Amino acid sequence: MPKIAIILGSTRPGRNGEAVAHWVLDRAKQRSDAEFELVDIAEYQLPHLDEAFPPAMGQYTQPHTLAWAEKIASFDGFVFVTPEYNHSTSGALKNAIDFLFAEWNDKAAGFVSYGSVGGARAVEHLRLVMAELKVATVRAQVTLPLATDFENYSKFTPLPHQEPALDATLDQVISWSNALATVRTPVAV
Repeated sequence: MPKIAIILGSTRPGRNGEAVAHWVLDRAKQRSDAEFELVDIAEYQLPHLDEAFPPAMGQYTQPHTLAWAEKIASFDGFVFVTPEYNHSTSGALKNAIDFLFAEWNDKAAGFVSYGSVGGARAVEHLRLVMAELKVATVRAQVTLPLATDFENYSKFTPLPHQEPALDATLDQVISWSNALATVRTPVAV
């Protein structure tokens, strides 16, 4: 059974993403075809990338990098919960992604985004980053506009059509995670 991380990609105080990530986790836990875990990048307190060698070399030296690498290596796929800041994802999420290389490879990813246009532009940027990391991104995604899925732009109140969109995203992430397991080489951290 695949193990899927729901990665909370914002570290900002008062972040909307926390409610969104818990909604994803609660919905995902109703399934029996995968294991799910919420991974909050804020808990890893990653500084701006501080490794001497490029991540593709796999020569991590910092304790925070080693802990992050071990966590990410343990998953078969990911659902990124991302805000949209300035037509892209959060700097904190991009930084967390950039710390690693092989731990992401040959896995699947889906996206749940939120922002002024549902976070769609953040996801477009993340798809390019994931391609470079050899992560297969699924077509289905959830976009949560602040004007319609958040009361007063702050309290998360998803509209009913978002649940089937999330289910489709999870279906595809699980399916692709299973398929990619056949080509993935385990990473020793």
